[in-house]
Amino acid sequence: MSAVARTAPSIAVEGVSRWFGGVVAVSDVTLSVEPGVTGLLGPNGAGKTTLLRAIAGLIAPSRGSVAVFGEPVRDNPRLYARVGYMPEHEAVYDFLTGRQFVGLSASLQRVPDREAAVRRAIDTVGLADAQDRRLRGYSRGMRQRMRLAATLVHDPQLLLLDEPLSGTDPAQRLRLVEVIRELGAAGRTIVVSSHVLEEVAELADRIHLMVGGKLAASGDFRAIRMQLNDRPFVVRIDASDPRALAAGLVSVEAIESVEIDAEGRLRVRSRDVTSLQRSVPEVAQALGVRLLRVEPLDDSLESVFEYLARG
Repeated sequence: MSAVARTAPSIAVEGVSRWFGGVVAVSDVTLSVEPGVTGLLGPNGAGKTTLLRAIAGLIAPSRGSVAVFGEPVRDNPRLYARVGYMPEHEAVYDFLTGRQFVGLSASLQRVPDREAAVRRAIDTVGLADAQDRRLRGYSRGMRQRMRLAATLVHDPQLLLLDEPLSGTDPAQRLRLVEVIRELGAAGRTIVVSSHVLEEVAELADRIHLMVGGKLAASGDFRAIRMQLNDRPFVVRIDASDPRALAAGLVSVEAIESVEIDAEGRLRVRSRDVTSLQRSVPEVAQALGVRLLRVEPLDDSLESVFEYLARG
């Protein structure tokens, strides 16, 4: 193996566009993905599924290139054995038992020791006790976990998971999150697509945000928010005397505006978050005002996404 192949990222997407007739689904996307869990975030219709399918080699880009583990992915059957793709929409034969369903995937992947591989995959998702029940009797979350087992059965190094937590109840969701994080910590490369912001924040070490088929930003979401210095940070404050605190804060140079909402809470805007964090307690102490709660309203993926989508 060459030095270039050894140092290549797990996924390298270069200038990829994909259109269907006159509809552009993905437009000039360039990104790379390293081992661990990476989130692909965006609303429905942002181009996430199309990009995942291109990374999986299921469709060819209209323009640009996709490489996985340093090799072109399209029409590369040898490489497909190293990739597991779990589509968003359920594709299960509900008359099969869980073990039979995972076994079918193992057979399609031509796994050498089929029974051992099936057992290992089902154990990984924690469904050994339910493996002999028919899939029609599974909950949505259990089906998602067994689908993940089928995706894992050939022991792929790269997992592409499209909306894997969709429709799961809190307990099943928690278990799926644990499994995905454990797989990422074990050195696999995992890309999780989702339009649910909290899911990506909980799962991913790094995110790629897509808006309208384009890549809007990449990195840790707090780092991305820091880059958006043309938009102010917003902090909500509950205080014992909101009017007195508001009067004191308006004179602070780092603060752009102070508002009091109908519930008596302050909304403070600033482009300098460090100065803001320092000034609020200093002003409150000087005025004898007790701070009950200080909550940054944009320290979340939701606010980052809203800023990008509007922009």
